[in-house]
Order: sequence, then structure tokens, then C-alpha cells
Amino acid sequence: MKQSTIFLLIAGLLAGGLWLYATFFGTPRQPHQRPTEATSPNNRRVEKTDAEWKEQLTSAAYRVMRASGTEWPNSSPLNQEHGTGTFICAGCHNPLFPSETKFESGTGWPSFYAPIVKNAVYEERDGMRTEIRCSVCDAHLGHVFSDGPAPTGLRYCMNGVAMQFNGVNK
Repeated sequence: MKQSTIFLLIAGLLAGGLWLYATFFGTPRQPHQRPTEATSPNNRRVEKTDAEWKEQLTSAAYRVMRASGTEWPNSSPLNQEHGTGTFICAGCHNPLFPSETKFESGTGWPSFYAPIVKNAVYEERDGMRTEIRCSVCDAHLGHVFSDGPAPTGLRYCMNGVAMQFNGVNK
């Protein structure tokens, strides 16, 4: 192999590795500032110090929820959750998505077409994407895309580690 080919191969591998690291482990960001227009159900708020969040959350949940990381696709047991109930924030137990709005998107992350109530979550621009955060504790949950099913046409692509499932007993 020529030296230039080897150089290009190594450069490509390094660039791909940096992209994977940034995608799945988060990139350094400015501290999150809650938008002034963000409201939550019943104006409920949960605010904790960084140390309190680290104590409460698993390291994976902390990386996603407080540092805007992303879990690996197909890593969440919530992908296979098809029961009746409510998906809630793992940080503050704010109800986020009813099970009736969950659908199989084929992306590897739990996906929903609508939150349980309009102000359960709020949106922020995250580069070229739209980030979704819990309206009560400001946790990063995932992103929303405009390729979902009817009736909304939205796909809320959530990190399973940022949620818990409260099933309904029948």
C-alpha cells in the first residue's frame, strides 16, 4: 500500500472514532440554561446539585440525563416494553409518555409520537437537531424528529436509561 493510502485510512479511522465518541458519550457543552418560557405540569420543579444527581443516578443515566449523552442503540429494556402504563423521568418521576403513543421505529431507542401532556417536556435546538428535556428537572431525554407516524408525524426518540416504566395492573 502507498503511504498516502495508509495516511488516509488512519485519518478516516480517527475521524470516525471521534464522531462515535461525540455521538455516544456526549461532547463538552456549556452548562444548560432552562429557557424562561419552559413550564411544567403544576409548575413542579426539581433542582439538585451535580453531586446529588451523581448520587441518585447510575453512571449511564447521569451521562445521558445531565451531560446530554446518548445510550447505545438497542441497549434499553424499554425497547421491549409493550405494557399499558406511563413512561416517567428517571430523575424526578415526571410523567412523560403514555404507552399508547409508543411505536416501533426501528431505530434502537424507545420512540413515541406524543408526550402525555404538552408541557411534560420542552424542546431546545441542539446543533441541527431538536433536543427534548424533562420540564420538571431539565434532564436530557433524547431528540424529536419529523418522521413519525400519524397523528402527529413526530418521533420522540428517547434514551431508555432516562426513563422508567410504571405499568398498570389489570
